[in-house]
Amino acid sequence: MEARSILAKLRHDLPLSVDELTWVAGALADQTLSAAQAGAFAMGVCRNGLDQAGRVALTQAMCASGQVLKWDLDKPVLDKHSTGGVGDCVSLVLAPALAACGAYVPMISGRGLGHTGGTLDKLEAIPGVNVMLDEARLRGVVGQVGCAIVGATGDIAPADKRLYAVRDVTATVDSLDLITASILSKKLAAGLEGLVLDVKVGSGAFMKDVEAARALAQALVSTANAAGCPTRAIISDMSQPLVPSLGNALEVAEVMRVLRGEKTGAMVELCGALGGVLLAGAGLAKGADAGAAQIKAAIADGRAAERFGAMIAALGGPVHFVENWQRFLPEATVMREVTAQKSGIVQAIDAEALGLAVVALGGGRTVESDPVDPAVGLSDVVRLGARVEKGQPLAVVHASRPVQADQAAATVRSAISLGEKAGTLPTLIVEHIS
Repeated sequence: MEARSILAKLRHDLPLSVDELTWVAGALADQTLSAAQAGAFAMGVCRNGLDQAGRVALTQAMCASGQVLKWDLDKPVLDKHSTGGVGDCVSLVLAPALAACGAYVPMISGRGLGHTGGTLDKLEAIPGVNVMLDEARLRGVVGQVGCAIVGATGDIAPADKRLYAVRDVTATVDSLDLITASILSKKLAAGLEGLVLDVKVGSGAFMKDVEAARALAQALVSTANAAGCPTRAIISDMSQPLVPSLGNALEVAEVMRVLRGEKTGAMVELCGALGGVLLAGAGLAKGADAGAAQIKAAIADGRAAERFGAMIAALGGPVHFVENWQRFLPEATVMREVTAQKSGIVQAIDAEALGLAVVALGGGRTVESDPVDPAVGLSDVVRLGARVEKGQPLAVVHASRPVQADQAAATVRSAISLGEKAGTLPTLIVEHIS
């Protein structure tokens, strides 16, 4: 086995064997594969694809490139993963809600990728939070709190850690095969007994149409089940940001308003749908609808907020964060309303463009080493179907410098389409894949 022959096969659209894909995963993990070769591999897979056997082989090999956790707990070990969207902070609500409903949730998450925000970046907007735990500390937090949202250490799927960073800077983020292997290698390594996948579709997702989203959901579900992890998926709408704020600290603020019962809407509905599937599959609820009701109740009565606060404290954050969250989250130095230049009804939102605007503000990365400013982003983004009069705000820009605010404001105006007639509003839950 050597890289050049494998890359040559990829270039000529020839299938790779299980042994070759296993070798690549090991070479990614132990640095035998150079950065250039890793990028070429990602581009080759993105262009030519893998078959189902290859997808399973790459996923299992990337999982086996590091440590695979095993749990001895009295309740099911469950998790959720999203394929990435804009204003998608579901994990921060759902993980503690699941813990409040009797599950253990060791949620290994990622950082921002392309135009989408990263769960770890959002958590790190909270002062003192450390998401990089060793195994002993992870086990301690999960056992004590019921949930821990953390990053993959060097021992968990190290092959994916390298490939994940390469994908972000080589325009290979939207590969069905690489998304599947990346997500599932970390999830399988977490030793899960049940998994639900939130596959996004729409302008703010990597998959822009339902057919592509369905193909990804089916690939994820079939690959995970073939690897021994009971898995279902929900395709959910991302034709607009899930919450009206984009940016790390701003999305944490949205999470706190939901957990404290100040806001409901799409976030709670999606948490209920995803959590209901998990609780029913694990025998913790009599059906998905009953499970959804349990999740919503845990959010409404404050039990999820209590678990979230305990998790933040266990990760090194403020002990009383839930009670005093406004004190701790950073704020941008420049805030600017983006007003509508004409009256009309919001007919379409280019959510990807909004996500890239946040990256340009410093809220995401264009290269792996970029620092992230947790305070910048967009808030109060208008919703599809809303009536906006000339001069009324479309969004509020949070920036560190006036010139960045000007650029973001121009992007917001071009990303939000106004018209005379109201269109059909999208359905939040598009499809279930089992």
